[in-house]
Formats: sequence, structure tokens, C-alpha cells
Amino acid sequence: MSKNTRPSSPTAPLTFKERITALRNLPRFFRLVWQTSPGIMLANFLLRIARSAIPVSILYIGKLIIDQVVLLLSGSANGAGVHGMGRTGIHHTWLSAVPGPGGIHHLWLLVGLEFGLAIISDALMRSITLMDSLLGDKFSNFTSIRIMQHAATLDLDQFEDSTFYDKLERARQQTVGRTALLSMVMGQVQDLISMAFLAAALVAFNPWLILLLLVAVIPAFLGESYFNDRSYALMRAQTEGRRELDYLRYLGASDETAKEVKLFGLSGFLIDRFRSLSDKFYRDGRALSIKRSTWGTLFSLLGSVGYYIAYVVIILHAIQGRLSIGDLTFLAGSFRQLRGLLEGILNRFTSVSQGAIYLKDLFEFFEIGPRIQPVAHPRPLPQPIREGFVFEDVGFRYQHSERWANRHLSFTLRVGEKLALVGENGAGKTTLIKLLTRLYDPTEGRILLDGVDLREYDAAELRSQVGVIFQDFLRYQMTMAQNIAVGNIDHKEDRGLIEASAQQSLAAALAEKLPGRYDQELGRRFRHGVELSGGEWQKVALARAYMRDAQLLILDEPTAALDARAEYEVFQRFAELTKGRTAVLISHRFSTVRMADRILVLEKGEMLEIGSHEELLAQGGRYAELFHLQARGYR
Repeated sequence: MSKNTRPSSPTAPLTFKERITALRNLPRFFRLVWQTSPGIMLANFLLRIARSAIPVSILYIGKLIIDQVVLLLSGSANGAGVHGMGRTGIHHTWLSAVPGPGGIHHLWLLVGLEFGLAIISDALMRSITLMDSLLGDKFSNFTSIRIMQHAATLDLDQFEDSTFYDKLERARQQTVGRTALLSMVMGQVQDLISMAFLAAALVAFNPWLILLLLVAVIPAFLGESYFNDRSYALMRAQTEGRRELDYLRYLGASDETAKEVKLFGLSGFLIDRFRSLSDKFYRDGRALSIKRSTWGTLFSLLGSVGYYIAYVVIILHAIQGRLSIGDLTFLAGSFRQLRGLLEGILNRFTSVSQGAIYLKDLFEFFEIGPRIQPVAHPRPLPQPIREGFVFEDVGFRYQHSERWANRHLSFTLRVGEKLALVGENGAGKTTLIKLLTRLYDPTEGRILLDGVDLREYDAAELRSQVGVIFQDFLRYQMTMAQNIAVGNIDHKEDRGLIEASAQQSLAAALAEKLPGRYDQELGRRFRHGVELSGGEWQKVALARAYMRDAQLLILDEPTAALDARAEYEVFQRFAELTKGRTAVLISHRFSTVRMADRILVLEKGEMLEIGSHEELLAQGGRYAELFHLQARGYR
């Protein structure tokens, strides 16, 4: 278990200790953001520091403006005995009552200075918003790439584990919006500096106001912290359910599922399931939101009471003549802003610690390592393979499963031999292929290649010598050339190899019919895409196997969607391609299987019998039974 993994229930509220512990994720997060864009991050930080001094500066200049206006009015009143008063009040010559630097010119200078600070503040805020936006986009792209890169290092069976997939999904969620966390932390620094200036004035006037401020704000902080904890716990508890919502949304509105949904009338079923699940999530969220809003209103009332008590104290001092009108506005404004900043800092602390906890999801994913570990000094792969592959009592069991997918497999796949795998669905045929290509490592036993354990070779080098097409091959929404080139992506620009591969898989005739030939987009996801039939897609996928000059060729149900004539042509070409090469073939069609040198029959993951077509028929075992059952259907 990861050191950050909570052993408690995912719906349990977070403790204060867990929040503090989660802050340890922040330095690692900052390093990640810094790697994304050092320049933008530094500019963002400096802009925020500059803006932190603006609030207190504007308040103080506002105080000076008010005091200057009062001074000018006072001077005008004192000068009335000399200049006299008109019917409209102050004589028009009042502006000259206070000459020099304390006069009207000084007032306009202060107004101009405040106006300039307001413009600078707005420009700084817009620049900070711009930096946040740019950094957010770059961070999202950067972490998405990091997740894809890390996912590529992990084992196939890890992706088939629901617990792992939940972690992957939560990690993906952290690629968007995590720079909001950086913005919050930097905002904390900015507000703390502003608070230092504002607090200094209040402490000089009356230190008890700071205590009153804390009493007014802390209940709101505690309430916000509590409800943030509940929100996080609810989010984690709903992770798997929200994945189901996404899946139902896909099933209910997708070009790939529309045919069966309409044919089987599944729309109502899918909508009802989606409505039931989404309504439950809505009710859970609504109940939490109502409680949060109710308590938030009460805590806000407490904060307002504290502010107005301080306001009354300041007003009383002004009435007693101990403060100027400018001091009154400055202190009242300072207290109001200080209250807002403190509330923001405390509430933001809750959000920061919450965000730091969410970061655990991202970093936990990066901490997951592959179980198929590369050896420090791998043996060079035999070129060519001389003896072949040997399975020695090989067994494989998926994580968290009690059932063995394969067990007690002991046989030899000789060089140049064509081996067919036969068995009912779930017999372990595809798992055997994944063991052979080292997508899985055996749970027990071992696989030898030329007498050496497969684990002593470099897995990537081994796979580079394998051409394989699985029955659930991907239909890439890309051009036909790219769809074929994925079989050997290092040669994606080799049009000659791509076209030769298409020729061998019978996909070349298809390319000639397409408007864009090999540059035609396939699939309907994009505007100019052309959808293919199942058989046409299979020919394109088969071409991928021909892209590699592989020593081992594997075809898992390669002709399932082809008609009889196309199947015959494919296997004629396949027979030519595999001359002198080792090949493994999985098929339910015995007309295809019988072309193999030997046939391995699997049942419940174990080897039942092995031999040539004739030998297995003569034995009268499981293979003979299945063969005759299928043959009877053609009579």
C-alpha cells in the first residue's frame, strides 16, 4: 500500500492530520508545474507579489484624499470671515484658502495616484489571469503526456484490474484544473503580504480588533473545512459510479453502439439506468449543498456581527476626536479587507489541503510500477531463433482472482512450426498468446526461448520480433495508411511497405475503392471519414501483421469477419508469409485450423491434447468431437 493511501473507508471524513500530511504533496506539485513552464510560473509569482501591495496603498491614499478634502473644507470655512459667504454656501474663492503643497493641487495629485494604482491593479490582475490560463493549458497537456508515457510502461493485466482503472481515472481528472491549486497557493502568499500591511495599522490602533477578527472568521473556516471534507469523501465514493455514467452516456449516444441499441430497443433501459444513477448522485450532492448553504449563512452572520462591532468601535473613536475622518475610513476599510483576506486565506487553506489530497491521486498513479521489470543487462534476442519456445508448467492468474486463466501448460513451439490453438471461449487461448509475447509474466512456471527464460530478454525487443493481430483489434479513426502503419510505427512514412502489406492482406483492392485511397480517413468520428464493413476492417488490421519482418507471427481469429472466399485467399497468403517462420493461429474454424502443423486443445485453461489434425482425429478425443460437430453443420 502506498504511504499516502488511506486505509479507512473512502466515505470517511478527513482528519486535520491527514490535511497537514497532504500538504507534503505540494513541493512535488510545484516541481511538476515548474517543469511545465518555468518562465510563466516565475512571471505569475512576481506579478502576484507586486499586486499584494496594492490594496493597502489604495486604502491609505484614500485616507489622505479624505483628510485633504476635510482640510480644504475647513480652510474654506475659516476663510469665510475674510471673503464672505455667498447664498450658495462656500465662497468661490475657497480654493485659494489653503495654498501650497497642502492645497487643491496636492488633492488632485493624490486622486491621480489612486487612479494610477487602480489601473495598475487591473492590469496586474488581468496579467495574472492570463498567466494562470496559459499555465493551466500547458500543465494539462504536460501531465496528460506524462500519464500516457507512464501508462505505456505498465503491464497489460494492470489495465484489466478495476482498482487500478479507478486510480487511472482519478489521475486523468487531475490533469485539468490543478493549476487552480497553484493559483490558490500563490494567492495565499499574495494575501498574507497584504494582510501584514493592513494588520499593522489595526494593531497600532487597537490590538483587540485582531482578536475580534479571528473570533468572527474562525467558525466560518471550520464549517467550510468540514463540508469540503464531506465533498471529497463523496467524490471518491462516486468514482466507479461516475465511470458507469460515462459508459452509459457512450452506449446511449454513439455511432458504434447505435445499431444494437436501436435493434434491441435498449434506449429505454440505458436511459432508466442513467437516470437512476444520476438522480442518486444529484440527491447526495443536493443534501450536502443544502447543509453547506445553511451553515454557511449562519457563519457569515457571525462574521458580519464581528465586523460591525469593530466598525462601531472605530466610529466612537472618531466621534471622540481621536481619529480623523480619513483614519476612520482607512481603519474601517482595513478591517473589512482584512476580514475578507483572512476568510479567503482560511477557506483557501481548506481548498489547498483538499487539492493537495486530490494530488495524491495523480502521484499515486505515477508511483505504480510495472510488475514486469526490465533486467539490468538483458540478453540479446536470438537472430534468428534456433530452438523455439518451451512452456514449462506455466500458469497465470489475474490479480484479485481465484481462478487460473492458464495452468500446467507444458509444450514446445518449434522454430518454423505453425501451431493452432483450439478451445471454447474462455479456455485461455488469448491469455496463452499474451504470455508468449510477454504482455503477461507467468504466475508460476517459466517460458524459455532458445533455452533462456523470457524474463532475461528485453520485452520491447521481443515484441519487435512478433507480428500479432488480436480478434478485438482497434479500428483507428485515422487514415488507411496510418491504420496499417501502426503494425510497425517506425516505418509510418514507408509508403512502399504499407502498400505491400495491404497487397498481402487483400486490403489493397479496398484502398483503390476509397476516395482518398491510402490517405482516406477511416471511421465516422471525423467529418470526412468513411466507415468500413467488419470484413474490410479486418483486412486493414491483417495488413499490420505484414508490416514487420517478424520471426513469430500470431493471428487471433484473423478471419472471423471474412467470407469463405476471402478467408481462403487470406490463408493462402498467410501460408506463403509463414514459410520458414514460427506462427500461432487461433480460430474456431477447423477448415483453417487443419493447415497447422500441430493443434493444441485447451480446456479451462489447461492443455487437453496436442498433435496434428490427423493424429487428434485418430485419438477420438475433444478435438475430434468438436471437429465432427462443426462438420455436421455443413452437411
